[in-house]
Amino acid sequence: MSPEFTLTAGGYVAVVTAHAAALRVLQFEGRDLVVPFAEGGPIPDYRGIIAAPWPNRIADGKYTFDGVTHQLAVNEPERGTALHGLAFPLDWTLKEHDAGSVTLTRTVGPTEGYPFVLEVSARYVLDEAGLHTFVTAVNAADVPAPYGVCPHPYLVAGPSPLDEWTLEAPVGTFLEVTPDRLLPVRLAPVEGHEFDFRSPRAIGATEIDHAFTDVAFDGGLAQLSLRDPAGTGVGMSWDESCTWLQIHTADKPAPIPSRIGLAVEPMTCPPDAFNSGTDLIRLEPGASHVASWSIYAL
Repeated sequence: MSPEFTLTAGGYVAVVTAHAAALRVLQFEGRDLVVPFAEGGPIPDYRGIIAAPWPNRIADGKYTFDGVTHQLAVNEPERGTALHGLAFPLDWTLKEHDAGSVTLTRTVGPTEGYPFVLEVSARYVLDEAGLHTFVTAVNAADVPAPYGVCPHPYLVAGPSPLDEWTLEAPVGTFLEVTPDRLLPVRLAPVEGHEFDFRSPRAIGATEIDHAFTDVAFDGGLAQLSLRDPAGTGVGMSWDESCTWLQIHTADKPAPIPSRIGLAVEPMTCPPDAFNSGTDLIRLEPGASHVASWSIYAL
């Protein structure tokens, strides 16, 4: 069984696993803020992982970088894509751990389709304001590397069904995708669309598995809120390293439990950025990149 690390502070408890550096549990005063998964078991639906060195999908697992074409393993065969990077399902190494923080590290690459070498660290810090995550990637090779990252928590506002939760998301544009493969088609404004949650309103029956951009940052941070009519809630904030946001209502076919949490994934780049180049990070040899986000009770 892979080790895991418990953090406590200010009424919060977080549990992070060495497997995939995943956030397994986050609670405030005994209530879940994210959908947990079982200790020692598989990680369903990428819950809580760090998706690196790319978030979301690469069409056909194929891309060209600096004139060289690479073929990744296709790990989402039903859609023919390479999904959520390479850092999952690897085991990460403990660097530091105390009552309120843990830092895990992992070398990513070289591997099939990604002949680059990154040293990635995930630092989780828990305090009275919630859980703060910092992911740093350093290019440890002598050639530039393509890179992107996002977290993958499923937020939980409270005991009511997801349809009754009120969402406020500071995003003005969404990425239309193909219905079968969820690959990018074009950008469209949320104005007048069912995806417009710039003002708080109930999610209702809306099904979302889309990337959004035109993120509104205030003082360098964007803030999303999710509230339950019972009075509880959860919030997520992120910095300007992540100018994209994936939201997913976790719809599943019966009999699989459906819509049990809202996936909220601040991303450095959109789906298929390894092909489009949109906001793709080019890490030069020795260069580093840091992305950060926080989850907290409302």
